[in-house]
Amino acid sequence: MEGFAYGVPGQGGRAGAGWSFGVGGVHVAIFAEAGVSSGSGAVVCAGVSEICEGAAFVGETLKEEDTGAMATLPIDETFITVREYLRTSYSPDCEYVDGHIEERHLGEKEHSLLQKYFTLLFGFNEAAWGVEVFPELRTQVARTRFRVPDVLVLRAGTKFESILDQPPLIAIEILSPEDRLSALQVKIDEYVAFGVQHIWIFDPQRRQAWWPDAKGLHQVVDEELTVPGTPIRVVLGEVFAKLDRV
Repeated sequence: MEGFAYGVPGQGGRAGAGWSFGVGGVHVAIFAEAGVSSGSGAVVCAGVSEICEGAAFVGETLKEEDTGAMATLPIDETFITVREYLRTSYSPDCEYVDGHIEERHLGEKEHSLLQKYFTLLFGFNEAAWGVEVFPELRTQVARTRFRVPDVLVLRAGTKFESILDQPPLIAIEILSPEDRLSALQVKIDEYVAFGVQHIWIFDPQRRQAWWPDAKGLHQVVDEELTVPGTPIRVVLGEVFAKLDRV
């Protein structure tokens, strides 16, 4: 990475320091002053995260040294672009959060059984309930965030390409032993901001379920989950009975 100084003609003598380096074969220039663009079209404003033209950046407030000649900007070697993420297959699939890959906790028996149960339940009732079900479908919940819910339920006829880019009818998350509700809150907040109206969370170990809203998480106490205006009805006793039989 090389440092340089710059001046902006016709901008009242604006000047500053910058750095240039390569990311995935793309030449990148980072400027300490907001609103200055490099020849590659990348724009980085201090304190703002941007992803432009296949090159990704995590912008941080640049701190000028006492000499006024240079500032420091940490570079994360594990950072990848949205384009790279979408072109890469992971097994099991991973999520993408602001340039970083996040692994999901999967693979244990009870988690797998519940995921299978919901996929079959909604699949069997697709015509009667007017829905389509998709396990582990990549979903773009924000510009630089892609989640992979355990099960997604869409209204029948919902059109999308390979990546879901519109709110599903229901997002179902199943907790693994390593998961904690507090850690899941970030993902829940993203679903709510994305516009998902029905978010169901199941804990197979405790045999409990929750649904969130703007006020927080609420445990299901009436033993069933429904979607108003539809015939969808999921009885918790039937869900967890499947686990008790194995």
